[in-house]
Amino acid sequence: MEKLEQTARQIRRHVIQMTYDAGSGHPGGSLSETDILTALYFYKMRYDPKNPEWPDRDRFVLSKGHGAPAFYAVLAEAGFFGLDELKNLRKINHLLQGHPSNETPGVEISSGSLGQGLSVANGIALAGKLDKKTYHVYVLLGDGELDEGQVWEAAMTAGHYKLDNITAIIDRNGIQQTGKTEKTKSLEPLAEKWKAFGWEVSEIDGHDIKEIMDALDEKTTGKPHVIIANTVKGKGVSFMENDHEWHGRAPNKEEYEKAMRELA
Repeated sequence: MEKLEQTARQIRRHVIQMTYDAGSGHPGGSLSETDILTALYFYKMRYDPKNPEWPDRDRFVLSKGHGAPAFYAVLAEAGFFGLDELKNLRKINHLLQGHPSNETPGVEISSGSLGQGLSVANGIALAGKLDKKTYHVYVLLGDGELDEGQVWEAAMTAGHYKLDNITAIIDRNGIQQTGKTEKTKSLEPLAEKWKAFGWEVSEIDGHDIKEIMDALDEKTTGKPHVIIANTVKGKGVSFMENDHEWHGRAPNKEEYEKAMRELA
């Protein structure tokens, strides 16, 4: 537990460093998803960074592609590429573009156009069923992304095919690009909506590593599983928390120094 929490803190430092160096990016949503990604990659998922195409690996899809900085930091810490590559975020002719590309080691699909990730994850999960594979598929969605109708088509599809080899995780930080999700387009009652589509639902504190681990360990039979992870946008940096302005803004020098002190 302590090691995972230390890893999550290091990922947050990477996110601030990367977005500061790049002068652009999405620190807020990256910080809210950090604990989830840490538990997935350093506790739950099966993979081999030396063989990213290992057929029996678990699959991860970052549907909320703007959360790429935290994803890249996790992949680097997991050994898919060197930590030195993190300084090249958003640079032309380098591995780490502004949104994930499947040319990057460890990235299953290119993402960033919101609403598509669950559909792709369904396809991977269906293929696993047909091929009699034991891998599990995990997909992380933003809560603002749930405004997209395609998400609910995909939710219905997963329920229909009883894809119990898929786990969707919602980064429920309550904030999207223009403000609070409930003001833009109300999502509640969110858990009941997923249940109505045939999903097993867990609702957790998305910054409590133990709760995340326990939710990931839940077994479902004949149903896909969705974890509603209640989080804080900008978690860990006081002036970024619960502020939609950090959806697509990098810190300046003063903000960078203050954030790094808070994450020391």
